[in-house]
Amino acid sequence: MEHLAEIFILIMLAIVFLQSGIDKIVDRKGNLSWLKGHFANSPLKNIVPFSLFTVTVFEIISGLSAVVGAVSLITCEGNLFALISGILSAITFLMLFLGQRLAKDYAGAQTIVIYLIPTVLLLYLLQA
Repeated sequence: MEHLAEIFILIMLAIVFLQSGIDKIVDRKGNLSWLKGHFANSPLKNIVPFSLFTVTVFEIISGLSAVVGAVSLITCEGNLFALISGILSAITFLMLFLGQRLAKDYAGAQTIVIYLIPTVLLLYLLQA
């Protein structure tokens, strides 16, 4: 099967982003409370609700586009949605990475890089 690596990366992105985005919707109050504390001493302290909304939207769109991209690759309908998903996912991870760095949560920032690496690999594979 062609594009097997890309399909597996897209499935990973779908799992990561849909689980995280749905959790932010289902437990918005809990997430907002935790994030306000997490960003209390950062430049983002006054825009936590807006940031939570923005990240949630990007996560859901990234996750859904990963599903569509994987299906599109499986059905040989091209890689446009996979490429869009890779770009959106990279942007989402970079937003999360920036937030962790601003909060001085360097261990959390390192964790995000672990997810960003296969995302960049996906973009490379789709452009090859």
